[in-house]
Amino acid sequence: MNKKLPVILIGGGGHARVLLDVLLLCGIPVIGVTEKEKPAVLFSVPVIGEDDVILDYSANEIMLVNGLGFAGTAGKRAQIYDFFKEKGYYFEVLVHPSAVLSQMVHMAEGVQVMAGAVVQVGCRIGENSVINTRASIDHDCIIGRHVHIAPGAILAGGVKIGNKAYIGAGATVIQGISIGNNSIVAAGAVVVRDVPDNVTVVGVPARVVQK
Repeated sequence: MNKKLPVILIGGGGHARVLLDVLLLCGIPVIGVTEKEKPAVLFSVPVIGEDDVILDYSANEIMLVNGLGFAGTAGKRAQIYDFFKEKGYYFEVLVHPSAVLSQMVHMAEGVQVMAGAVVQVGCRIGENSVINTRASIDHDCIIGRHVHIAPGAILAGGVKIGNKAYIGAGATVIQGISIGNNSIVAAGAVVVRDVPDNVTVVGVPARVVQK
């Protein structure tokens, strides 16, 4: 895929604004932002309409950046990604210049690594996942699809994160732990045992509060 293709950024909220700043910082050309009921211009970049305007462009002439963050669920972000993938579009991998990544990290399509994040050797990050500001991902972690690792979260070595999971701001997951699909680790939690699918854990040590 040609990384020099211009980009359309989906969404104009807080996460999208951070991504737009990264795009401009990296010198990646941005055609515009898709958003409903937003100003006509965002950081000097035009708001070009709602998401369906993307379909006016050939999948071979643009890249997409998913600007939706985590709003209580990973579902909407995943839905946007899967919809446009089915239409044949590609999503840019976006890495802030201040992030520190081992050369032996595998990032799938659409991954976003934000400012100050650290990702160590042997890690694998699945499609459409976010490693947010100053998150720390140690060696050999496996992160699934549509995962959001929030600002300041820490994953020790060998952690496995299931699809559509969310690791809250400042949370810590100790080495070798597995977090299930669709599960949420609350902000500040310390996870010392495996977390099953479809639950929320909180506290120190983390305990299940929702099934």
